[in-house]
Amino acid sequence: MAEMVGPRSYSCCNCRNQVALHDDVISKSFQGRTCRAFLFSHAMNIMVGPMEDRQLMTGLHTVADVYCCDCREVLGWKYERAYEETQKYKEGKFILEKSKIVKENW
Repeated sequence: MAEMVGPRSYSCCNCRNQVALHDDVISKSFQGRTCRAFLFSHAMNIMVGPMEDRQLMTGLHTVADVYCCDCREVLGWKYERAYEETQKYKEGKFILEKSKIVKENW
C-alpha cells in the first residue's frame, strides 16, 4: 500500500511549485479566461498583481491577476471586490485555471 507524502494539492503546471490545497477548493464549476477553473479559499506561493475592474460573466468585479512566485506563470486571479450583492462571497477568494495547475499527491 502506497503512503501519502502530504496533503492532496495543486501545483503550477510550469514549475511544479505548490500553489493550493485540495481542502481549500470551494467550487470546481467556474470559468477562467479560456478554460474551466476552480474557486479556492486560499492560495500559496503566489504573487498578486495590480487590481483592476473587470467585467466577468457574473458582473463587474475588482480583481488582481495571480502569478506563480517561482516562474511568474499567470495562474488566475483574486477577487478583491464584487459589486453585486449575490457575488460578495467571492471577495478574497482565488480563481486558478485548470490548465495552469496540476494535481499532486493524489
